[in-house]
Amino acid sequence: MTFRIGVIADTHGLLRPEAERCLASVSHIIHAGDIGAQAVMDGLGRIAPVTAIRGNVDRGAWAERFPETQTLRLGGRAFYVLHDLNELAIDPAERGIDVVVSGHSHRVRIETREGVLYLNPGSAGKRRFKLPITLATLDLEPGGPLRPVIHDLDRI
Repeated sequence: MTFRIGVIADTHGLLRPEAERCLASVSHIIHAGDIGAQAVMDGLGRIAPVTAIRGNVDRGAWAERFPETQTLRLGGRAFYVLHDLNELAIDPAERGIDVVVSGHSHRVRIETREGVLYLNPGSAGKRRFKLPITLATLDLEPGGPLRPVIHDLDRI
C-alpha cells in the first residue's frame, strides 16, 4: 500500500488553491517552515494531519508552538525536518534518517547522499524572483524506493 506525503515550504502566509488541490490525496503533510500565518496551517489541517516547523519569518505567538526542527516516522521511514539546510547540525545517515526535508532557499532540491534523500519542495507561496511555485509529494511503499515528485503549481 502506498502512503503519500505532501511536502510544502515557504508559503509566507499564502495557501494557494492549486496547492490545496495538489495535496488533496495525501495522507500527511510536512511544512518545512516560513508558514507565514496560522490560516495556512488551518487550511492544510483541513486536508490531512500536518507536521510543521517554524522558519525564519515565523514570528509571534501563533508560531511559538512550532519547533525549529522535528523528527518523525511516516510510512515506516524516518524524517528530519528543518527550515534551512545550512543549519543541519546532525549526521542524518548516522541517526538512521531516511529523508531530510528543508525549505528556505525557495529552490527545488532532490538529492541522495549516503542513502539519505534530501528534499526541498521549493516555494509554494508568493513568487520570488523568477523561481517556479512548487511543492512535492513523496510516495512511500514498504520496502520500496522513495519517489519524490515536484509539482509546478503554475501548471495545475
